[in-house]
Amino acid sequence: MLLREVSAAEASSRGRKPAAVDLSVQIGALRLRNPILAASGTFGYGLEFAHLVDLNRLGGFVTKGLSREPMEGAPAPRLCETPSGMLNAVGLQNVGVRAFVSEKLPVLRKYDTAIIANVFGYSVEDYIEVIQVLEDAEGLVGYELNISCPNVKKGGMQFGSDPSLVAEVVGAARKSASRRPLWVKLSPLVANIGLIASAAEEAGADALTVANTYPAMAVDFRTGKSRLGSKTGGLSGPAIKPITLRLVWETRRAVKTPILGLGGIETAEDVLDYLSVGASAVQVGTASFADPRASERLVEALTKVLERAKAFTLNEIKDRFLTENG
Repeated sequence: MLLREVSAAEASSRGRKPAAVDLSVQIGALRLRNPILAASGTFGYGLEFAHLVDLNRLGGFVTKGLSREPMEGAPAPRLCETPSGMLNAVGLQNVGVRAFVSEKLPVLRKYDTAIIANVFGYSVEDYIEVIQVLEDAEGLVGYELNISCPNVKKGGMQFGSDPSLVAEVVGAARKSASRRPLWVKLSPLVANIGLIASAAEEAGADALTVANTYPAMAVDFRTGKSRLGSKTGGLSGPAIKPITLRLVWETRRAVKTPILGLGGIETAEDVLDYLSVGASAVQVGTASFADPRASERLVEALTKVLERAKAFTLNEIKDRFLTENG
């Protein structure tokens, strides 16, 4: 129940202090201090936000995607505002996994927060090599596979669009990632996300991130050109929340693996919506562009919302929609 029999005021009048809100969550083998993580691609390597955000207050953050070799990314402009959202076409720019380990990770180790490395590639071998380099490094608690990349060895089909390809890349990554949990970030553009989620779970995924951005575009009819440096980009922000909320619900009905919801999260109520349909935690993305401290502010806001609801653990909200509606 959301409402407890003894309210905070009643507890105080009886000489007892009201119970403190416990925001901690369990994601497989990982225990996080709260369910708020900053999403990959929106928080740099974490260091870029360290002077603005108290990283130690977050449940954790996911680094921008790491590849075998450095990548320059897409041409400018890379961002374009849309109604209730944003298009981005960064092009997976990154310093490469070895530079990350030698230059970024040593500084990140001083923070007391969960650091998850996002990993991507264009072949199974790419994923394996990146993970093997990271396996030898200290300071990470896990990996997140971006499987929305094209498999260049199989005609460019996205890894995340076919259950057999999902099983192949997740299974190979699972064998390489012997030290740490493996999260898999799913694509939203699939006919049956439950089928894809099941393939990832059976291949060894410890958690699922639902979901990546939605391919979209914005044009200027005056010039006949894209408003981005690339022809298309990924749509994110509040506009996609209702769609992704449904995907989280469908995924939870298909698998028992923990889920991290990602899409349009700006308020504590958004967080609780995702938890109610089956997520164990959430990742904050586009909101960080408007307010770099969005993820940290959400931790405080979530505490206050739960206190007002007389709910002192997240378990009182988690899966509530599924319990009521199936």
